[in-house]
Amino acid sequence: MKIGFIGTGVMGNAICLNLLKAGYKLWVYNRTKSKTDNLVAEGATWCANPKAVTDATDVIFTMVGFPRDVEQIYFGADGILTTDVKGKIIVDMTTSKPKLAEKIYAAGEEKGAQVLDAPVSGGDLGAKNGTLTVMVGGDKAAFTTLKPVFEAISSMVQYFGPAGAGQNTKMANQIMIAGTMTGMTEMLVYAQKAGLDLPAVVKTVGGGSAANWSLSNYAPRVLKGDYTPGFFSKHFLKDLRIALDTAQEMDVELPATEKAKELYEILVDEKDLGDLGTQGLIKLWWE
Repeated sequence: MKIGFIGTGVMGNAICLNLLKAGYKLWVYNRTKSKTDNLVAEGATWCANPKAVTDATDVIFTMVGFPRDVEQIYFGADGILTTDVKGKIIVDMTTSKPKLAEKIYAAGEEKGAQVLDAPVSGGDLGAKNGTLTVMVGGDKAAFTTLKPVFEAISSMVQYFGPAGAGQNTKMANQIMIAGTMTGMTEMLVYAQKAGLDLPAVVKTVGGGSAANWSLSNYAPRVLKGDYTPGFFSKHFLKDLRIALDTAQEMDVELPATEKAKELYEILVDEKDLGDLGTQGLIKLWWE
């Protein structure tokens, strides 16, 4: 199986390394070519654009930043769907709009391809350790074919239904994370103001019913002053906007998620700190 991978940022690069480790042959593309150098050194083949990746491979994965980037990768000049994709499997792992997943599915199916939307959760550590959670929608036969590939990069993979179902599951995931990130942040702010020993608070709270992934993985980084991105704040804000837009289309109100979005808008749009990890939210209180 020849695998193409388009988008080798923090997450994509780590996923590619695990695919190479599992013995898969890779053809890669990224707008910033240097972000593929380590992969080429490990045996991957560089391609000049998404069309070249598609032409060279049987399965094409994409993982880029924003829905507009997804549109460009698939429908723009030298995009995936500008070439012959008959018999190929196309998988978008970007966290993107459910309706865009449906659009890609319809366009790919019309040209004879099988299409999946397969966003992931688990951050940089999950990508590096091969313990991501993969949420899949789209062609069920393609999911069955690719399950061994997904298992090489994840500890959990689940099929949820037709095109867009993977993206909707990821939105549900991000809604939950919005609550844990704001909760962790306010917990630290409160505990510091109360004069408590913060490492002891994190350890104690994490051992009880308030334990959660954000607390375990991001609170220790905050205490070290480490705001490097396991997941960019600007991308999380993008996700919250998609979740809320989609919820509005379904006539669902999500007030806690709306408040989280407002806080991340201050961090990203007003303070221009979108390249910090999501734990950077605490900078709204701690300068």
